[in-house]
Amino acid sequence: MKRYDVIVVGAGPAGLSAAIEAGKKGLRVIVFDENAKPGGQLFKQIHKFFGSIEHKAKIRGFKIGEDLLKEASAAGVEVVLNAIVIGLFLDKEITVQINDAVVHYKGDAIIVATGASENMITFNGWTLPGVIGAGAAQTMMNLHRVKPGKKILMLGTGNVGLVVSFQLMQAGCEVVALVDAAPKIGGYGVHAAKVARCGVPFYLSHTIIKAEGDDCVTGVTIGAVDNKWQLIPGTEKHFDIDTICLAVGLSPMSQLLKMAGCEMEDNPAKGGLVPTCDQYGETSIDGIFVSGDVSGIEEASSAMIGGRISGVAAAYRLGFIDYEELELKSEALKKALLSLRQGMFGPENKGKELTKTEEGYAISANLLTKGYLTNEEVMNYPGVKTMKGIHPIIECSQNIPCNPCQDACKKKCITIGDNITALPVVDEASQCSGCGMCVASCSGQSIFLLNEDYEEGYASVTLPYEFSPLPQKGMMGFALDRSGKAICEAEVVDVKSAPAFDHSNLLTIKVPKEMGMNARFFK
Repeated sequence: MKRYDVIVVGAGPAGLSAAIEAGKKGLRVIVFDENAKPGGQLFKQIHKFFGSIEHKAKIRGFKIGEDLLKEASAAGVEVVLNAIVIGLFLDKEITVQINDAVVHYKGDAIIVATGASENMITFNGWTLPGVIGAGAAQTMMNLHRVKPGKKILMLGTGNVGLVVSFQLMQAGCEVVALVDAAPKIGGYGVHAAKVARCGVPFYLSHTIIKAEGDDCVTGVTIGAVDNKWQLIPGTEKHFDIDTICLAVGLSPMSQLLKMAGCEMEDNPAKGGLVPTCDQYGETSIDGIFVSGDVSGIEEASSAMIGGRISGVAAAYRLGFIDYEELELKSEALKKALLSLRQGMFGPENKGKELTKTEEGYAISANLLTKGYLTNEEVMNYPGVKTMKGIHPIIECSQNIPCNPCQDACKKKCITIGDNITALPVVDEASQCSGCGMCVASCSGQSIFLLNEDYEEGYASVTLPYEFSPLPQKGMMGFALDRSGKAICEAEVVDVKSAPAFDHSNLLTIKVPKEMGMNARFFK
């Protein structure tokens, strides 16, 4: 039997963060992961994170993963890959399958960070090749550089469905539609908006009736459902596709904790069966901790903070730090975690019918059902002002925890304040320099620069662009509006790519002046 101070199960964002904190306190730490590469979901996440600086905001997931691995190495953490933990026992012992051998380990503390698995739903043809989870599609694209399909339908409009749909298009796939049985889009409006302006339609209150094909998916039929989730006859719609992606939620992978005898609860708000635990992530068994999705489904940013709390708590449990240090460190982490749990998508608002933002602005019904703000709605928000010369247009209309744009603007044109979920406000008294840092820093790609005085009769619109090939200066094409409809011809007048933009290219197009407030994408 091999002994360690702390054994961590799972080398994802939560597990690595926990291991780092324990390692920095001088504990001997080992991490086991069943995969060939560490980092968990982070290395599939090519989008920029939300939050603030302490939450790794505006940094792409794979880069955060690289940073965590470096930090873990510096803290002396040992990481063992291709290692499947097949047993967790009451006395904090584990059995691990490594190659063909089963090895026995003993820890003074165990931190379980096994994450979550994708949910599936059944329908006629759901076992056909070509029906895959959205996470599997993300793995194929972003880890293995393989297109999951050519023409794809996405089921589910939570953040996973929205983010993966956009990444499918970045990979060169055609997303024909996003479908959801719910009457409203479940994820962030800014994620939905960047999909909608690429021309992808949303079918809310719809579900899949059947996947078509003999040996693989060749098509799909969807239909509308009523408020009792029953199919409405005569509403069938057919799409010729080769792939169906399912983004219908996640379930905590808590089997090891149940095996160990931890007290468990079936908590739908947390995604299913989870262990009961205290504020530090310690379960009903002293010395067994949890962090990340295994304790409740949240974003990766929350998982990393929760992991650090568990790592510090394990150090206290084993006597490596005193209670004062535990409280000092954990309170700062809990404050950062609390800020991520605020806003319209926070736990306290799950299931609630919200009609206004925290500031009292009406929540866009069109955004929730079609994925984009109307021309009239967009003018109602504090990030949209009518000004002379170049200035930012911020089409951020929901209270989500994010504030990189405030820090990015050196001219102080954009303010959010201390409340991280507040809507960004454009200050009319400040003079925008047109640097574009706010556009590049926006994790939701919802900031644009507008200059209605660009030329006589023409306006310029600077927008974020993350597709290949990158248009070149002088290229002619079409400007698309928020719904993805072509509204006018457009000329590319500038293309900026800089290390500070972190792969968010800034595309400036020239359009007729009256189209400046409508043009939001270039094709």
